[in-house]
Amino acid sequence: MPPRDFLLLLGVCFVWGTNIPVTKWVVQDMAVPPLFFAALRFGLVGLFLVWALRPVPRQLGRLFLISMGVGAAHFALLFMGLTLADASSAAVAVQLGMPFSTVLAVIFLGERIAWRRTLGIIMAFAGVMVISVDPQEFSLSLGVILVAGSALTGAIASILMKQIDPLPPLRLQAWVGLLSVLPLALLSGLLETGGWDAFAAGGWAVWIATAFAVLAVSIFGHSAYYVLLKRHDISLISPMLLMAPLLAILIGVTILGEPLTLQLVIGALVSLSGVLIIALRSEKAKVKPDPEIAV
Repeated sequence: MPPRDFLLLLGVCFVWGTNIPVTKWVVQDMAVPPLFFAALRFGLVGLFLVWALRPVPRQLGRLFLISMGVGAAHFALLFMGLTLADASSAAVAVQLGMPFSTVLAVIFLGERIAWRRTLGIIMAFAGVMVISVDPQEFSLSLGVILVAGSALTGAIASILMKQIDPLPPLRLQAWVGLLSVLPLALLSGLLETGGWDAFAAGGWAVWIATAFAVLAVSIFGHSAYYVLLKRHDISLISPMLLMAPLLAILIGVTILGEPLTLQLVIGALVSLSGVLIIALRSEKAKVKPDPEIAV
């Protein structure tokens, strides 16, 4: 990989890995309602990419369903989960999108998987279970469950995405942003209060965090990722992309003050190893895993 592309990949890992701790800080520490923040983020993505909306896609109905999966539903569950779960645990749980996609592809698309990818799926889920189970009470963390649910909605959308005409990444981002705003805004209006007041009270720090999520994570991160996919095999890129959740864990522990427990370390190692197996075996099977549209 040329140094220019390696630096670009590092940039993608940095913005994706930083995104979850930053979002957790916004919705928990700064008390910005999660559904409101998700609606605001998608509204700004749609605004910045309004120029990319045309021509209008032919399959708008299916694109709406996809937008709910990778947009409104995905981010509603993810952001609500981040109010309850550590950023470190959430960064691992959201990686379940890849094993979920693989299982759904087997069920609905008739794809076949060998024992190695099956092992990877089992490891990915087992690692998240290790992280999410409270050994003292034998109960599951609701926050991690919500984050895993967000990964599932993204996986469902990735299956639907295989059934529509291919769209340029920025046009897809623009439509996902546009179609996700209203459902999220309606949910926020029904379930939350004080969104604008909390956002304004956060001052410049929250505004910078919002700009980072829109410009760096959604627009730069995914555009750069697709550029790299066109130039290099996923077998080269996938192992390096695991730097993103590792960075999220590092930020969660060092900056947000989250505990680095043996349970988290073991769970993360098992789960991320499983995700890596799935990614590498998917490349050998010539089935490239679908990335989340806006992490």
